[in-house]
Amino acid sequence: MTDQEFQQAADVLRQAYAPGQPCPPVRESLKDLSVENAYAIQQINTQYWLQQDRRLVGRKIGLTSTVVQRQLGVDQPDYGMLFADMCIPDDGEVPFDTLLQPKVEAEIALVLNRALESEQNTIADVISAVDYVLPAIEIVDSRIADWDITIVDTIADNASSGLFVLGGSPRKLDEVDLRLCGMVMERFGEQVSVGAGMACLGNPLNATVWLANVMAAAGRALQPGDIVLSGALGPMVSVSPGDIFETSISGVGTVRTRFSEGADS
Repeated sequence: MTDQEFQQAADVLRQAYAPGQPCPPVRESLKDLSVENAYAIQQINTQYWLQQDRRLVGRKIGLTSTVVQRQLGVDQPDYGMLFADMCIPDDGEVPFDTLLQPKVEAEIALVLNRALESEQNTIADVISAVDYVLPAIEIVDSRIADWDITIVDTIADNASSGLFVLGGSPRKLDEVDLRLCGMVMERFGEQVSVGAGMACLGNPLNATVWLANVMAAAGRALQPGDIVLSGALGPMVSVSPGDIFETSISGVGTVRTRFSEGADS
């Protein structure tokens, strides 16, 4: 594949951010697209956004469920970039019309206090680099029409990133067992998703070790202050205008988000 083909794919994905204009799967226009090439497309848009003065504040990890990995025929997670303008305050309102086809999932966010520059990190390295953890809701969104995605489609599309919401009460790692912490997500007080830390590659710290190694190898090592959305603790839930979601993660805290009613609000 040529640089021009990569650029065209990146342009199509970026233009699809306009509300109501999803695009066909990337794999349809770029046959035999590899995971490596999908990340190259993601990187083109990352560089574009950085040149537009967006601030890179962290990474998200996707595909941390072994069940979902099997469904997509892969044996490892993927990652996408987090920018400051993607962060919604706790209990803040999300403008529904800025999204295409949003879903929500509960996660634990890790905030780092030092860089992880090695390509061979251990879980001890990650533990020593974590300043604190927060409960989070990731609002995933796909620029691909009807969520018709494979692994290469979601990677090229910044790992289907949308927005994210962080809780406001930090916890130190020694205050919580990330593997065993239980999660409940409610919509209007009705339970819609449950899970635990072990659903995320056995432990959100395991997912973060993977990310740290991969990012160092890619030349974008995690830095002090970076936010890591470590992966879903339970099933994704579709969103409708006006929805209100609240997530509780034992030992970590609660986080809440509201979606606007849409065009007629």
